[in-house]
Amino acid sequence: MATPHIACEPGDIAPLVIMPGDPRRAERIAKTRMADVRLVSDVRGIAAWTGTVDGVPMTVMASGMGVPSLSIYATELYSQYGVRRICRVGTCGGISSDVAVRDVIVAAAAHTNSAVATIDVPGVSLSLAASYDMLRGAVEFARAEDRTVHVGAVYTSDFFYSARTDIIPALDRLGTLGVEMEAAGLYACAMANRAEALAVLTVSDHLKDGSADLTADERETLFEGALEVAIAALKG
Repeated sequence: MATPHIACEPGDIAPLVIMPGDPRRAERIAKTRMADVRLVSDVRGIAAWTGTVDGVPMTVMASGMGVPSLSIYATELYSQYGVRRICRVGTCGGISSDVAVRDVIVAAAAHTNSAVATIDVPGVSLSLAASYDMLRGAVEFARAEDRTVHVGAVYTSDFFYSARTDIIPALDRLGTLGVEMEAAGLYACAMANRAEALAVLTVSDHLKDGSADLTADERETLFEGALEVAIAALKG
């Protein structure tokens, strides 16, 4: 049974989903990292590809940009297609001096200015956190492979362009590693559906030291390290 945004049957989607933001990145993952891959849905240019990764069935599907877009796809995947785990593989801007461009961040939690943290329980700001087993799997894999990853909170913003730059130093003082636009939405969807989620992010630019942005091509290709950490989290 198709949903308004995913045009395939429940069995066409694997229980484990890799979710980049960019549809082109999703296609690249499908064609370079998956075996026996097939296109199972292609609605509004957001394709879903299902195959196997190291023998494990997985689907890769983009989320688009921002909490609202991701929340549509994640909710339908969890509630209608029996998905158990989603791992976001994306980019973020660095906030902490401890991280540099091209570093990998595993987002243990997500602060946010989005209403997704408050809308379901009036008067309460929900704690939006990664699933422990996925977080553990990602960190254990990275350490076993001697990969450097940073583990901590990120900030999910509803605004890419904002004049409110004054909040960045405060977030930095609280140990926030980076800023992006989807992780809090994913963690909220997982919570609502009693499912699991994690975000693994590559730092593409740095708000504090002004390190240069990655190019569009680099953003597409320079995610292999984060991808392998994400796969380990999904399988762990």
